[in-house]
Amino acid sequence: MNALPSLHALRVFEAAARHLSFNRAAEELHLTPSAVSHQIRGLETFLGVSLFRRAHRKISLTPAGQRYLPLLQTAFQQIRTATERLMADRDNDLLIISVVPAFATQWLVPRLPAFQESHAQLEVRLIVSTDLTDFSHSDVDLAIRQGSGKWTGLSSRWLIDEDLIAVCSPALLTGKQPLRQLSDLRSELLLHVISRIGDWKNWLEAAGASHVNPEGGSRFQNWSLALEAAIAGMGVVIIGRRVVSHHLDSGRLIIPFDVSLRSHHAYYLVYPGERESLPKIAKFRRWLLAEVAKDRLMWSTVNGHPVKG
Repeated sequence: MNALPSLHALRVFEAAARHLSFNRAAEELHLTPSAVSHQIRGLETFLGVSLFRRAHRKISLTPAGQRYLPLLQTAFQQIRTATERLMADRDNDLLIISVVPAFATQWLVPRLPAFQESHAQLEVRLIVSTDLTDFSHSDVDLAIRQGSGKWTGLSSRWLIDEDLIAVCSPALLTGKQPLRQLSDLRSELLLHVISRIGDWKNWLEAAGASHVNPEGGSRFQNWSLALEAAIAGMGVVIIGRRVVSHHLDSGRLIIPFDVSLRSHHAYYLVYPGERESLPKIAKFRRWLLAEVAKDRLMWSTVNGHPVKG
């Protein structure tokens, strides 16, 4: 016989046989007792045997039902196991990373194709967010955050410190009001990122530029917009030196003032400690730390002077 009974009917039988109650099976499966009874009768008709003895308000398994139940339970367990393994394989091939915006767009994304090329079996998904990931209630595998490196219950690996610099388009160094020295900086040229609204105040204090109102200028929702505005010649933005290095190398942006401010917050790779040895976590961590090491080597000397971090 090639035909098979309905999987739904088999699930109904298994629940009813396990509980020895049509009512309890109905509750478990969110059906009505009459629907359970209908499914059982249909299954018995299909098989050509009775599976239950029905007496008043009680039911019991017939010998055929007693033989059928453990075989079905084994089959259902095999289906569950096969499904779990398939989903585990899928999860092992999917790496979900939450990354703060500036690091994502200016540092990680330009380097990510190299990781994908050497780890073609992994599908990488980036979530760009300033929110702290709740690993216990999300599918995120690991995160790149800014902070002190101390997050309860999480392992963290220091990546790079953040040295804040002012950058702008070379076009601002020419024109009617060229930006050639710190005294030329005007409040209306300040470009702010809303989530880092205090950066200009801190940088101006470090630079001793008390003539500039740190509240002036334009505000942007994220780093990408602020950087595009700076590249377009709209003004000057404060950002970490390393995350904007490719724009400096290309000449799209320049550093108009020799002032650098070490931020209190560094970048860290963060993940739950129990995931330390997961192959996909280990592969990405190993690659990321190697990229960071190359980055540190590149920045180990700036203008002939050693730079920490």
